[in-house]
This record gives sequence, structure tokens and C-alpha cells, in this order.
Amino acid sequence: MIEQVVNRFFETRRGNFIDKEIALTPSLVGMKIFDTPLIGIADARDPIFETFFKQEEIVYGQFMTPDLWLNTAKSVISIFLPYTDDVKKGNAANLKRPTMEWLHGRYEGQQFIIALSKYVQKAFEDQGYKCVVPGLSEQLKVNTGTHLVQDKKAQKYLTNKDFWSNWSERHVAFAAGLGTFGLSKNIITAKGSAGRLTSFITDADLKTTKRKYTQIYENCSLCGACIPNCPVNAIHRESGKHHTVCSRYLDWVAEHYKPRYACGKCQVSVPCQDCIPKKLEHD
Repeated sequence: MIEQVVNRFFETRRGNFIDKEIALTPSLVGMKIFDTPLIGIADARDPIFETFFKQEEIVYGQFMTPDLWLNTAKSVISIFLPYTDDVKKGNAANLKRPTMEWLHGRYEGQQFIIALSKYVQKAFEDQGYKCVVPGLSEQLKVNTGTHLVQDKKAQKYLTNKDFWSNWSERHVAFAAGLGTFGLSKNIITAKGSAGRLTSFITDADLKTTKRKYTQIYENCSLCGACIPNCPVNAIHRESGKHHTVCSRYLDWVAEHYKPRYACGKCQVSVPCQDCIPKKLEHD
């Protein structure tokens, strides 16, 4: 069911292409944002969700299990929407500043994802099922860090624990068999890491997707290619991604490119951009 609903949306909606009225430059008119998505399904009662809830170091103790969003939950659906080559190549052309292609992908792309999410939710409800979109729910709580702390001096005391939400699209994608984390805290799927996610919780009993991995960084080659790509040096091999540094840069971008903001340099010009990279040989 879910595949048919998603495919129908992609075939009938125009929001996946940049119209003349909103294009940041004439050359981007007609640019396609997302390619065919990947869909993964997890059992809502899978013990992995309880692990996310209990182990504070995973989502800092903020994660809400599927049954807390929907008490009759049976299935959790995760969808990864990979960016097109036009969006990825555009972002790779300048690793110091946001590019127009990626700005469209992040902003107009998110509008498309919101519309898709509402469409899928209604499709389930029309079939008599309950369906919750955590990303659009009033229950969603997000603490994004630096922009919430106006005192610039106080920002330096923020840690990664100050960046959390009670529903993590990336962890849900991991649970649903779509992929594992990378060094930059992205998700590396069979179609790479350059893309966006959405998810659903429903009482429809759907066939689950088998996880082809067991380790959290199993799809990452740990090559470190994302490290020099970061314009503000927020990614480190030993300590991972420093969210405060990343967030400060996104605050700057949001101020200068209103209403759009984006970066995504760690997702392009890297071996995991389009696929699961080969593992490095170690002596």
C-alpha cells in the first residue's frame, strides 16, 4: 500500500519541480528536487525503540517510543528522499557557501515532504487506519540549540546534549532498515546520504524491512571525506560532529538567505553521496 501511495503522489504533484515563480535563477526553472524514494518499515513493538528511549546517549533521554505517539501503533514507516544529481552537483560546486540548488532542495523540498506526509497520512486514514506524522505533530518537541540562546557568550557552553528532539528521523530510518549513521551524523542509505527523511506511525500491520546491518556506523567507511567539506570545521574523526559549531553556521545562513537556509556540504563530494561506500583497507 505505502509504495503505491508514495508513487501516486510523485506522479501527480508538481511540488517536486522548481517553478518559474520561485526559481532563484532562470537556469533552475524545472529543476527536479528528489529522485525515487526508499521506504523502510519497522515493527512499532521492535525492542530497538525501547533502546532509543532508555539509553540517554542515543537521543539524550528525549525519545518517545511509537506507542506514546499512537497507543495502537503496529508499524513505523520511514521514507528517504534522495536529492537529484542537479541538487547534489550544485551544492558541490561551492563548499564554502550555500548554493541555490541546495537552498531550493532544503526549503522547497521540505514543503514537498510536508505535502507528501499529509497525503500519506490521509491515505491511511481513508482506509480506516490511524496514522501519526511525528514531524508534523503538536507533540513534537525540538531543541535546536544556538538560535534559542541569544547571548553569544552563553552559546559556547552548549554541548551536543542541547540539540535534541523527541522523535529522531535518522534513528527511525536506522530502525526501519534504511541505513546506518555516518561520521557527520548523516544516514547512509543504498541511495547515499544526500537527501531528506520523513516518517509515520500507524496501526496498519505492515511487512517489516529486514535490517541488513547491526552496527550503528556499519555503512560508513570512516574515510573522513566529510571533515574538510565542512565550512566551519564542525566534524572531527575522534569526537564526531559538534552541533554548536554547525548550528551557529546555520543561524548565519538563515539570516542571510531568508526564508531559506541550508548547508549539506558533508553530504556531497563524498563516497557516501550516492551509495554505500566500500570499506577502507586497513593494515
